Amino acid sequence: MKIAVLTAPGTFEIADEPPPTCGPDEILVRVAACGVCASELDTWQGRGAADFPRHPGHEVSGTVLEAGPEVSTLTPGDAVAVWTVERGFAEFVAAKADRCRPARDLPAEEALLEPVACAVNAVELADVRLGDDVVIIGAGFMGNLVQQLVALRGARHVIVADTRADALKRARRLGATAVVDSLAESLPRAVRGLTDGNGADVTFEVTGAQGPLELVGDTTRMSGKIVLVGFHQGAPRKLPLGHWNWMAFQIVNAHFRELPTIMRGMTAGMRLLTSRRLSLDGLVTHRFALADINEAFRTAVEKPEGFVKATVTVSAADEAAPGQVEAR
Repeated sequence: MKIAVLTAPGTFEIADEPPPTCGPDEILVRVAACGVCASELDTWQGRGAADFPRHPGHEVSGTVLEAGPEVSTLTPGDAVAVWTVERGFAEFVAAKADRCRPARDLPAEEALLEPVACAVNAVELADVRLGDDVVIIGAGFMGNLVQQLVALRGARHVIVADTRADALKRARRLGATAVVDSLAESLPRAVRGLTDGNGADVTFEVTGAQGPLELVGDTTRMSGKIVLVGFHQGAPRKLPLGHWNWMAFQIVNAHFRELPTIMRGMTAGMRLLTSRRLSLDGLVTHRFALADINEAFRTAVEKPEGFVKATVTVSAADEAAPGQVEAR
C-alpha cells in the first residue's frame, strides 16, 4: 500500500509498505479521507522537538474491508469513522473495532469524527447552559464545530470573533447571533454591548495563538468560564494571571487524553452527524490526492481565502481491490 511518511520538515514522501494486518478485535479499513489537523502543522513546519521519520494522520474515514473474528459490530462494506493516533495518510489502516463508529450514509469527508469528538467533549466540559451568552474566538474548522454545538445547548447569544471576513461570513451563515472583526473593533466592548454590560458567561478560545489569550479575560464576566480549545504549541504563552485571579474565572482545559472520554465524544458526535443535528457540509473546502499531501499541509498553514479544512483522499485509481489487500 501507499503511505505518506514525513521524512523532514516540509517533506512528505510516499512509501510502499505491506498493508497492516487485522487483529482478532480489529478491522481493516480502506481509507477514503484523512483530515489535516492543525495539531500536525507545527511538526510539518519543523517547529518543536519532533523526530523523523513520522507517520501522521488521525482523522480517518473509510470502508471496512475485513473484520477480525471477535468483531460483531462491523462488517465488510460498512462505512466507518476511525480513531487512530497515526498512519492515517495511507491507503489502509487497521484499528480496534470498538474505537470506530458506523458512518452510515455520511459522505466520507463528513465522517471525520475525531475533531468532532474533540469539539463535543469541549462543549460538554464547558457545560454551556440554556440562555448563556457565549463568545467563540476563532471561526476556523474547530470554531465552526464548537459554534454549532453551542447553539444546540440553547445559548442566548453566540458571538463569534475572527480577523477574516470570509470566516465571519461563514459564522453568520452557521447561525451566529453576532460576529466581530477583532481587528476593526473592540471585542470586549462589543460583547459588553450585547450582554447587558456583563460579559460572556463562557468564552471559547479556539485559535491556539497568544493574542486571544489577552482578550478572553476582558470578554468574560466575573466567575465566567474561559475554555481553552486551541492547541497551544511553540513558545510558552503569557497570561494576565493576576487579572484572571481577581475575576475568579473558571479555566477549562478542553483537551482530552483518556480513551473513554474520547470514545464518549465519538459516540455523541456520530449520533449528531448521522441525525443531521450537526453538519460538516461546506466545511471541507480543500481536497488533495495522497501524492499532493505536501500541498495539503502548505494550504492548511497558509489558509487562503475561503479555507476551512483540508483533507487527503485516496483516488479510485490508486485503491487496491480487497483481494490485493489480503495478499500479505
